[in-house]
Amino acid sequence: MSFYEHVVIARQDISPQQAEALNEQIKTLIEEGGGHIAKIEYWGLRNLTYRIKKNRKGHYSLLAIDAPAPAVKEMERQLSINEDVLRFMTIRVEELDLELSPVLARRDRERSDRPERSDRPERSERPERPREDFAPQA
Repeated sequence: MSFYEHVVIARQDISPQQAEALNEQIKTLIEEGGGHIAKIEYWGLRNLTYRIKKNRKGHYSLLAIDAPAPAVKEMERQLSINEDVLRFMTIRVEELDLELSPVLARRDRERSDRPERSDRPERSERPERPREDFAPQA
């Protein structure tokens, strides 16, 4: 069996749960074909660089697949029929990378760099800002 990395972009109209269901559908197709999914990463709703089928955003997912070629061909055939899928790309790799992808690693790093909300003072402890009267002048 060969190793593949597969990225799917689904329409922005579907919910994250439906995008996860699409990932499960792909997993079922691969397992029926004699392969298995080593990793599924849901990257969330992200902006597209350019519009695809009148969509500006899409639900991205990355899958690490260990499967025979006929199973991957069948998966791609099913995805090309599915109206919720904007684009997909399957690339054959020498070995599967089971670490976090750079997209999720950067997101986790950005979240850890932000100060915790508990570090901010409570509203009652903040100094009161002077309010201006915005009544229209006659």
